[in-house]
Amino acid sequence: MSFSATQIRKDFPIFERTVRDGKKLIYLDSGATSQKPNAVIEAESNFYRFHNSAAHRGVHQLAEEATDAYEGAREIVGKFLRAPGGTSEIVFTKSATESLNLLAYAMGNAPIGNRFALNSGDRIVVTEMEHHSNLVPWQQLATRTRAQLAWFGVTADARLDLTSINDVITSNTKIVALTHQSNVLGTINPLEEIVARAHEVGAVVILDACQSAPHMPIDVKALGIDFLVFSGHKALGPTGIGVLWGRSALLQELPPFLFGGSMIEMVTMTTATWAPVPQKFEAGVPNMAQAVGLGAALEYLTNLGMGNVHTHELALTGYLLERLKAIEELRIVGPSDTDNRGSAVSFTVADIHPHDIGQFLDSQGIAVRTGQHCAWPLAKRMDVPATTRASLYLYNDESDCDALVAGIIGAQKYFGRL
Repeated sequence: MSFSATQIRKDFPIFERTVRDGKKLIYLDSGATSQKPNAVIEAESNFYRFHNSAAHRGVHQLAEEATDAYEGAREIVGKFLRAPGGTSEIVFTKSATESLNLLAYAMGNAPIGNRFALNSGDRIVVTEMEHHSNLVPWQQLATRTRAQLAWFGVTADARLDLTSINDVITSNTKIVALTHQSNVLGTINPLEEIVARAHEVGAVVILDACQSAPHMPIDVKALGIDFLVFSGHKALGPTGIGVLWGRSALLQELPPFLFGGSMIEMVTMTTATWAPVPQKFEAGVPNMAQAVGLGAALEYLTNLGMGNVHTHELALTGYLLERLKAIEELRIVGPSDTDNRGSAVSFTVADIHPHDIGQFLDSQGIAVRTGQHCAWPLAKRMDVPATTRASLYLYNDESDCDALVAGIIGAQKYFGRL
């Protein structure tokens, strides 16, 4: 199919508004959160208008409709990820951060004899380019269990250093948790070698797909991983909804994370048993309307074709990188070409603070992200106090990149660098 960002933008009502004294909105911050098409906004609001009731908690018609809508969304997510076990492998959470904490806390609660139980002789492996959401939970788990925390470093050209992979993923490694695509560098990490080594020593692989699932086709079976998480709000969906995918056998062995209604099979005054997965991990009234909105978002993406989305972004990222490389005193913090690279592009400009760059761009109607992007260790490794990040998505085009470049040059002039 033909791919037209101009046509796609018509589906997003936010692009009808202006910002900063009537300027056109140029949104380059989808790595933080994506905008929402009408189909998603209407799906969520229509749930409240016509079907609002507690899913899995009633026999009346509204409860049945709410349950069908909620479980229908789970089916859409399973197909989107090509989950071999279907809906039984899809757990809804409030965010990818909660999904990762679910895994970390559940593993930390695993009893002796459970495959997920950790002790002082075990190792957890992460990478130096992780978002805090995929670093701090594992730091805390290591502290609670006295397990070792180890990590892959990042090379000067913004790639994972796998030269000593056998020394990082050792025979006592139980968990390998890493990002599929860096939210700062845009680097897409090579999984095949990491997954093979992890499974060789009996470790599980947890993939943070927040920056990849919205942007490229994902096949969890083909990736060979054991768990995957992503956020709804970065994938055109609502806030307040996240996804945890896990292999059925592993989810069955994993202890619950939260306790309460809906996740139980039977309760006495002194004991309880758990519902089958995925309900075992979904205590309380679920985020029904948000799940329905996420389902609509993933259907929207599927109709466009995730291969088409990825191809569009790859071409646009290449165009932006070439334009940025022509700007004096600009440093791209991340790969400078599109080889194994996504559409998050971070940069610095001479000694102008990234926050100042961001504020100047905002005055021109251009929305970017500035700061350390919840990745402090990576900023230190790349020797930058912060960066400005432009993150492209399906509704961006070359004119947005041109506006960004013009804005950066304007900032250089404003701050006396040209």
